[in-house]
Amino acid sequence: MPERAGKKYETLLREAGCSEKVIAHCRAVKDVALEYAQRNPLVCIEQVEEGAMLHDIGRGNSHTIQHAQLGADLLRSQGFSEEIARIVECHTGAGLTADECCILRLSPRDCIPRTTEEKIVTHADNLIEGRRRVNIEASIASAVHLPKKIRKRMYRLSLDVELLSS
Repeated sequence: MPERAGKKYETLLREAGCSEKVIAHCRAVKDVALEYAQRNPLVCIEQVEEGAMLHDIGRGNSHTIQHAQLGADLLRSQGFSEEIARIVECHTGAGLTADECCILRLSPRDCIPRTTEEKIVTHADNLIEGRRRVNIEASIASAVHLPKKIRKRMYRLSLDVELLSS
């Protein structure tokens, strides 16, 4: 990513209230996401870069599961493309169904990653704890608080991304 573009995204994150820790995490997710994106000639690299850098923009308002929908709504209100808003909206764990969103008292939206770009950013986020890269098994182990079906979804997503990027 050109340095100017990176600074633009960091400025947007700061303006949204994100901490330097969140921004460093977004950079690390972007780096991993680009590794996967560059292996697949059908992937829109620009969407992956932008989505990965902005995936946690909602953390400026909330550090709960709600941050994904808040971030997507913020980007929509600022005129970002629906593709980028969806990457942000779907990046938590392996996404959430509309029913799961209702249970969590979120807006009842389908937040399951569907496009390759959405899947890559979601998987990359699962592989970064803070700024440190972990494997999917460690990521799932640290998500023991999540229902088993969601942890299985995380694992299936990792297999899907690995296959799409091989």
